[in-house]
This record gives sequence, structure tokens and C-alpha cells, in this order.
Amino acid sequence: MSVTDVSAAPTNRRSEPAPEHSAPEQTSPSQRKRDAEVADLFRRLNQLPDDDPGCAEIRGRIVEHYIGLARHIASRYANRGEPTEDLEQAALLGLVKAVNGFDTERGHDFIAYAVPMMTGEVKRHFRDKTWAVRVPRRHQEKRSELNRTIHSLTQRLGRSPRMGELAHEMEMSVDDLSELMEASTAYSALSLDSPANDDEGNGLNLGDTIGGLDGTLEGVVEREALPSLLRSLPERERRIVLLRFFGNKTQSEIAADIGISQMHVSRLLSNALARMRRGMLEDG
Repeated sequence: MSVTDVSAAPTNRRSEPAPEHSAPEQTSPSQRKRDAEVADLFRRLNQLPDDDPGCAEIRGRIVEHYIGLARHIASRYANRGEPTEDLEQAALLGLVKAVNGFDTERGHDFIAYAVPMMTGEVKRHFRDKTWAVRVPRRHQEKRSELNRTIHSLTQRLGRSPRMGELAHEMEMSVDDLSELMEASTAYSALSLDSPANDDEGNGLNLGDTIGGLDGTLEGVVEREALPSLLRSLPERERRIVLLRFFGNKTQSEIAADIGISQMHVSRLLSNALARMRRGMLEDG
């Protein structure tokens, strides 16, 4: 049994982001000037109590310095099926978290602290917002590893890896691997407006092929029981029922056809229906 690459998909469908760790190099004079200004803003921020109104203004100025960096990080994950605005919002959220959580006393560079925070928020956006069906988090996190392992083994073996080979490489059981591969197919889903694979060329969409509730199923038992119940009726009553409900005749027309009064037809019809109703309840 060979493994199909679960990451294979049209380019317009979502794909999970690849790992990003490094920050852009900060070497230009303008960047050094910016970093010096940010360092001064952090010093001023540390001198203020947390409830000081000036803290929000200083944090906002720090964020403004790195909006371009947040957009740059978001752009690394563009063309993966998610709107650029959403990715930028995720990166900016990470930037705000980095500003709020940065501790200057630890002696770390703010860029080294902020880039992983922004990258992490973008990856979290893909993990939490882009799956068509929510699956356990362990499967979400393993999907990228699964795709990388399949590509690696395919190149090494010159063919698609078998389930046992893939399970051994990922150090997991075949059953767990099967569950992971099944969950990975839930990452993206086709729209119900997508064309169906219709060999007859009827131009159907996937939504047109979905079955619906059949209201006639509820009457199957009654319809199957009806012939025997009709046969159990006296001949005249059976004829009246058939003329009324299968011949669509009125009681007046039935009375004229049989040669009795309309009141007599009504009484016989009521008796016949009551007898058939009791028969159905008894059989049920």
C-alpha cells in the first residue's frame, strides 16, 4: 500500500506555513536609529507605573516603528489561501503581545523577542482558522511533519513510501498514522458550488448530488399494510373507499353510483376507515 501525499493540492488551496525562525538583518543606519529610539521608549515605559495613561501612548509608538516588519512577516505566508489583511492582523497582534511582554532587564534584543511572537501568531492563525473541520490539535501540529516526511522519503526511495515505512520514520504506529492521514484531509474542503464529477455531462455541482429527506418513507408501512386491510373490508365498504380515495368521487357521486343515500355512504365510509385504522394500530 502506497501513501498518497496529503499535501498535494491545487495552488489556490490552503497550505500550511513552513517554519520561520530568523529575523531580517538590522544593519542599515535607519534601522539602528529606530532601534535606539525604541530602546529609549522602553526606558521611559519602565519608569512609568502600569496604570499611567502615558503607557498606552508609548506602547503605540513602539508598535508604529515595527508595523513594516509585521507586514513583512505576514507576506512570507501570502498566497496560501488566506487574505493578506488577516495575516497582517495576526502579525500585528503578535507585535502588540511582544511590546506588552518585553522585559528590558533581561538584556535581550527586542527584535529577537518580537519576531518569534509575530511568526507564532501567524502560524496560530493557520492552525485555528483555516481548517475546514476542527480536528485534535495533535493532528494539526503533526500534519506539517507528515508532509515533510512524505516528501523526504519519496526523494530517498524514488517512490511513494508505504504505510509501514512512513510509520517507522515518524516513530508512530500504523493505526496512529492512518488516523493522522485521515484527519489531514480535513484541512481544506471543496465548495458545494464546485462542479461534480459527472460523467454524463449534466453540469451538476456537488451540492446537487447531496441527498435529502424523503418524506414518503414515513408512509411505507401504511402503504404496505393498506392492500390487506382493504381486502378485509366487506365488498360494499371496500368499493366506497376505493371510489372516494382512489376514484376521487364525492359522497354524492358515490351514493348515485351505488344506489344508496349520501348519509348511508358517509356512515359506511366512517365505519370502514375506523376498522382500517384499528387494523393498522394492531399490526403496529
